[in-house]
Amino acid sequence: MPTWCCGFPVFFDNTLKGNTMRIVIGSDHAGFPLKATVVAHIRKLGHEVEDVGSHDDQPVDFPDIAQLVTGAVADGRAERGLLVCGTGVGASIAANKVKGIRAAVCHDIHSAHQCVEHDDVNVMCIGAQIVGPWLALDLIDSYLKAEFSTDEDFRRRVEKLYKMDAER
Repeated sequence: MPTWCCGFPVFFDNTLKGNTMRIVIGSDHAGFPLKATVVAHIRKLGHEVEDVGSHDDQPVDFPDIAQLVTGAVADGRAERGLLVCGTGVGASIAANKVKGIRAAVCHDIHSAHQCVEHDDVNVMCIGAQIVGPWLALDLIDSYLKAEFSTDEDFRRRVEKLYKMDAER
């Protein structure tokens, strides 16, 4: 049974089901200050976290970090990925270049869970310069609690995405 929010059904469970996930996280220098808060929060939820960098506030190219995050998701070392950069946009563009990755920029709670439920997104990108720490944690909660829908329409559409990905 869905929870209702703003007249729309929300299909995520508000409790952590005891299932731990392996989450890989990366940031560029713009996302670095927020990343420590995010990593601590994900660990507090009981998930395993692999932090692939950056490890300081020195300039780094977000495509390099995106490759590290997406590599861990694509090869199965992590169930989901999280990228934190200035706006989330550059990280999303870079992540979506990798076969098998479906990345989305999420700056609102609805998108954070619906991208998983409807589109089977496996990498969420957030902009540290767009959202503050409180909203970032709410976004992460929604993203990590969401599960891909069993609805045939969504399954059919995501299967088409897989086929498009395979044709690259």
